[in-house]
Amino acid sequence: MIEILRESQGGSEIWTLKLNRPEKANSLTREMLAAIETATAEAEQAGVAALVLTGEGKVFSAGADLDQARNDGLTTDPLWERVSSRLAALPCLTIAALNGTLAGGSFGMVLACDLRISVPKAKFFYPVMKLGFLPQPSDAVRLSSLLGPARARMILMASQKIEAPTALDWGLVDRLVEPEAMGEAIADLTEAVCAAPPEIRKGIKGMIPG
Repeated sequence: MIEILRESQGGSEIWTLKLNRPEKANSLTREMLAAIETATAEAEQAGVAALVLTGEGKVFSAGADLDQARNDGLTTDPLWERVSSRLAALPCLTIAALNGTLAGGSFGMVLACDLRISVPKAKFFYPVMKLGFLPQPSDAVRLSSLLGPARARMILMASQKIEAPTALDWGLVDRLVEPEAMGEAIADLTEAVCAAPPEIRKGIKGMIPG
């Protein structure tokens, strides 16, 4: 359910982690989250230049798998926060390539990425207020840092669904990309880091707050 694709560019490696559960809108199980955590650790050990998160189908991820959420407390599992923290700490460039709508707890790993690009028809919502759950601790901080406190409240407290053009205007995503151009956009964004020495990648990333 987590597919790992490896490719070379400019003598460096790019890994793509693809959520591959389109029949369930790429909703995340505990096993999928554990696989992402493991893959990010392996990517760091391998010294990849860039790591890309994306999904199969027309939805990036609908958030937590509803069956596990109802039956065994997946929504409050600390694994969500560990995955986000692992992604945020990677010394390579991380890109969330959003092939469709982003919802719920899946926000965490997307917010932890360095860059977010999205198809124009995606929607963004995080209905924790309606569902009666707290968001991941780092999510509110990262949302507020990206959008400002008021817009973070629009998403987390008012449970507003944001469309992609508004997400771009607010700074939630950095670029809108047509589905057929996603591969070209990723290649463009990763060209420089793939050509750079590892210590320069790590050094520049470490100089940028957040």
